[in-house]
Formats: sequence, structure tokens, C-alpha cells
Amino acid sequence: MPDADSPGTARSRNRPLIVTALTAVGSVSLLGAALVFGWLGPDVGRGGSFCEAARDAFIKQPANTLSNLGFVVAGLAIAWHVSRRGTGALSASLGTAYAVLVVLLGPGSAAMHASQSALGGRLDVYSMYLLASFVFSYAAARLLALLFAGFAGLFVVVLGVCTIAEFTSADVPVVMTTGNAVFAVLLLAGLVMEVVVRSRGASRLDLRWGLASAAVLVAAFVIWNTGKDGGPLCEPYSLLQPHAVWHVLDAVAAWLLFRFYASSRPGWG
Repeated sequence: MPDADSPGTARSRNRPLIVTALTAVGSVSLLGAALVFGWLGPDVGRGGSFCEAARDAFIKQPANTLSNLGFVVAGLAIAWHVSRRGTGALSASLGTAYAVLVVLLGPGSAAMHASQSALGGRLDVYSMYLLASFVFSYAAARLLALLFAGFAGLFVVVLGVCTIAEFTSADVPVVMTTGNAVFAVLLLAGLVMEVVVRSRGASRLDLRWGLASAAVLVAAFVIWNTGKDGGPLCEPYSLLQPHAVWHVLDAVAAWLLFRFYASSRPGWG
């Protein structure tokens, strides 16, 4: 068995950070290539309702695009924590998966705001669906005492529901689309289930981290809602965009949610 300082142990310990860093570099590079070569398709105004005026430039919405780097930073910070300080209730593999999904929120959302293309819009919402499906499925699996296979199966099913919602055309008050509504419901349901699990004494989660994540999400949603086209915070040509603040706050909320998971004793996940 290798000792704590052996190369094999060091590689194993650093694997979450390496995997997440490679995901960050690869996805951001792929997005850059897609923008340069036009792989995302023409500008159809996707994401144009989030206030920032589209420029006649390589990046249509600079503030709303570049603010997505917050997700990349948050994902890397989570991976560093997994590698150096452990994961609590999460295994290293699930902690790494969560870090990767947080990273992918960045280029996914940036694809839409940089190109305003239809494909960019799909990448944006699917990066959101992946994370929301993880949050919901992980909470449900712990609430129902499912094994890892149950978590994985539930994740696939929930992602399928998100896909149906994405292709269901309907205007939903406040949140705009069916897909946004499903995303919000999954996050809310996941947080509620975590509270139930905690109240049953089935875990030792430090609920303060979860409540902090929820509070930041509420603040982010208020800013998101008031910063859309015609909203009181909307200034189309300002470099300080409410939707950009939404991105940064969401990245903070994702970090806080990880700390919530990592505050618990080790378990199957």
C-alpha cells in the first residue's frame, strides 16, 4: 500500500481537481472555437430579453457572457475542496461530478449570451438542467434511502422530464418558460427534501450552508426578474448588468450548496 506521500496517492488525491480543470479548459476552448467558426449558428435573439443590448461584435452581450466565468471559478474551488479537504456526505466521485456540472454552467450560459443563437440557448438550459437534476436526485435518493444506482436512474428520468419541458412551448408568468419553471421547481424541491432529511435526523448536514445557498438564490432571482427588458434595473448599454449579477450570485449559491453537502458525515454518495 503506498504511503501518504507516494505519487499514486498524490495523483488520486488530485484527480478531482485535474478532471475539473480539464473540463474547464476543454469546454471554454470549445466555446471559443464555436464562436470563431460559427458552429452555434446565426443570431436569432435568444437571450435577448435579459436587458443587455446586443453588440455588433464577436461577443454579443459582453457583461452577460463574461460573468459566467464565476461558474468556472466556483467549480474549480469545489474541486479543490474535494481534493484537499474532503466531501462529507458526497463521495469524491460525486463531488467531482458536481464540480464539473458547476463548471459547465459557465460555457453553457456564455454560449447563449455570446451568440444569441438557438443552439447556444439549448446549451444554456441543458447546463441548468444537469445541475438541477443532480440537486433533486441527490436529495431524493437520500430521503428514500436509495443506493447509487437509484440516484443514477432518477437523475436520468429527471433529465428526461427537463427535456420534455424544454420542448414544450408555453409562457409562464414571472419565470417566462416551462423549462425555467421546471428548473426552479427542481431546485426548490431538492432544498425542501434536504430540510426533511435533516429534520428526521438521517444526516448531520449543517443546515446553515443550505439556508445561505437558498438566500443567495432568492436574492439572485429578484435581481434576475427586475433586470429583464423593461425592468426597473435594466440599462441596456451598461457594463454592469443585473443578469450578470445573477450569474455571479448563482455561482456563489452553487459553492454554498456544495459546502452544505460537504458538512455531513460520509455516506453512500
